[in-house]
Amino acid sequence: MEEEEEEVTDLKLQLFHNTVREHIIFLLLIILLYFSSYVVVSRFRRRDRDDLYSNDEDEVLVYRISFWLCTFTLAVAEGAAMLLPVSIASNEVLLLYPNSYYVKWLNSSLIQGLWNHVFLFSNLSLFIFLPFVYLFSESTGFVGHKKGILARVYETFIVFVLMAIIVLVLTAVLSAVFGIEKFQFFWFLNLGSVHLPFLYSCVSFLGVMLMLICTPYGFVRLFGVVNQVLVRPMLLRDVNEEFSAFYMEEASVKRKLANIELHNVSILDATNGSRLPKTNGIGRPPSYLPQPLLHHSLAHLYQRKTLAGNVDEHQMLNERLRELDSERKELDKLRKSSTFQRTFVYPLAMLLLLFCTAVTILLVVQNTLELLIGIKALPLSTRQFTLGISSLSKLGPVGAGMEVCLIFYLGATSVVGFYSMPFMSNVRPKRRQTSLPQLMLNCGFMLVLSSALPLLSRIIGITNFDLLGDFGAIEWLGNFQIVLLYNLVFGTTTALCLANKFTATVRRELRARLTALFLLA
Repeated sequence: MEEEEEEVTDLKLQLFHNTVREHIIFLLLIILLYFSSYVVVSRFRRRDRDDLYSNDEDEVLVYRISFWLCTFTLAVAEGAAMLLPVSIASNEVLLLYPNSYYVKWLNSSLIQGLWNHVFLFSNLSLFIFLPFVYLFSESTGFVGHKKGILARVYETFIVFVLMAIIVLVLTAVLSAVFGIEKFQFFWFLNLGSVHLPFLYSCVSFLGVMLMLICTPYGFVRLFGVVNQVLVRPMLLRDVNEEFSAFYMEEASVKRKLANIELHNVSILDATNGSRLPKTNGIGRPPSYLPQPLLHHSLAHLYQRKTLAGNVDEHQMLNERLRELDSERKELDKLRKSSTFQRTFVYPLAMLLLLFCTAVTILLVVQNTLELLIGIKALPLSTRQFTLGISSLSKLGPVGAGMEVCLIFYLGATSVVGFYSMPFMSNVRPKRRQTSLPQLMLNCGFMLVLSSALPLLSRIIGITNFDLLGDFGAIEWLGNFQIVLLYNLVFGTTTALCLANKFTATVRRELRARLTALFLLA
């Protein structure tokens, strides 16, 4: 009996220590993610008097609370984007070092808890924190009440409760329409088990649909971004000679502009110093003018025409000066870059992008064929997964590392494609110029995209790692038609976007040649 009690006590102590260790690890991860998010948000937030330096203490407090919750939302978005890479890497580490003392803390319970915490905080940030922050920053207090922070809290709370009731009623109606649950009088009793997961399922579906649009476009845009950031190799070009030619042409344009401005000033002085002939009382000059006055009028008209021509030429020279300045800066960047950067970094980056894009398309095609044949299972998963049993990639650690790289590549392309959309031009964050409402909106968008990234990676077959926790219990992931159609549309749009990108120059040249031939004929 005593031995059994000691064993039970040892098991309870072990469970207690494991729980404490997991919570300490979660706390350290939250602190690390929050610090990185704070750096990012601080880089983009506006620092003028309207947003930060207010004389009202209540406004300062509201701004700080809003800023902290926006930073926390971005930290949750970073955690959601790293769920699959961390899980895949943990599985491979446990396979490589199964008996190592230094990785005993890395277990299935820790990874499962990480997925559950990210799912919980994603729901809290998306449905509670961000709406509350927006309403809190826009509130002023009810009419007739004393102004202050408590009045703003009361107004925010009441408006938020009313909005929550409307959203939950709509969710209950939609769940009844789609057959998730029959509408009952006491529908609110199933709020946490049915309606909130269904609401998050709808949001995740919208996020995946948004990534279906952004990711193929991001594949194309990422090549342009790399082309702008990195220095291209110089083949059969003398950059120093081109820089000298642009410098001399820029000096010549500036000299012409100075001469035109000096000429315009002299013309204006001559025009202002002269006197026009008197009129005949009805607004027209007399029909007969003496010969000196006629020459004077013709000279005045000639001066006006010359001044208008100088203005047009001045605009053309200014436009050319701006073009020369941008081209000279580009050449100066080429001159200052190293030979290694020009010769190896740019081609290596382009080859890496081509390789990742080609591998992604091939995996999508393979996943589509396996779904049609019946080899591949649907992404819906509710079983308990145990780390360290077997590798989920046929290539072992190399394949797992490639999967991690492709997941990060998908995340980067989706973000680049999303912020390159035309409708995002007014929302796109700018350094030191982003207001607080724009920060809230961008943090919400990043959370939606990051939460949809594990679903996207699992749907198109980038990895075979099961979605853990409530992520794998999303209902529409078990719909064969949705998953198959998503793979077909994703692969087709990606291939068409890339074909349009790399054949655009050839098509323009062919169109120009054919147009020239028809004109000659």
